[in-house]
Amino acid sequence: MAVAIDTPVADFQAQATSGQTIQLSALQGQQVVIYFYPKDSTPGCTTEGQGFRDQYPAFQAANTLVFGVSRDSLKSHENFKCKQAFPFELISDKEEVVCQLFDVIKLKKLYGKEYLGVDRSTFLIDKEGVLRQEWRGVKVPGHVDAVLAAAQALHKT
Repeated sequence: MAVAIDTPVADFQAQATSGQTIQLSALQGQQVVIYFYPKDSTPGCTTEGQGFRDQYPAFQAANTLVFGVSRDSLKSHENFKCKQAFPFELISDKEEVVCQLFDVIKLKKLYGKEYLGVDRSTFLIDKEGVLRQEWRGVKVPGHVDAVLAAAQALHKT
């Protein structure tokens, strides 16, 4: 069953950069932003990641962890993270377990061909593990600022 606003997010475990295993239940007590993006080192995904990187101190001040998720390999993620100096971890979801949980695999079209791909989406989870806000079909410009504002507002409650 996919996630829904104002309900707890099912616990999951996933492999991430820096040799880490991310388990949602272990993050309670902190807010969590999980952003899904289609592919490492592509223009829109790079711009989005740089936005989260540049605002990372403000997310930290709002007691909010940030994780990027795509279906790329850990090796690809490590290169992307290193090249862009991301201060947060990237989760490799080749089996689409986390993607399915958040229902972000959508039918897309490119040059007239249809394929299943990751719909750029972001989720804000409160410190008790409850989904508080979601953004689907994200357009990159201004998006990180909107997520940060929501994280800051939630942190104050």
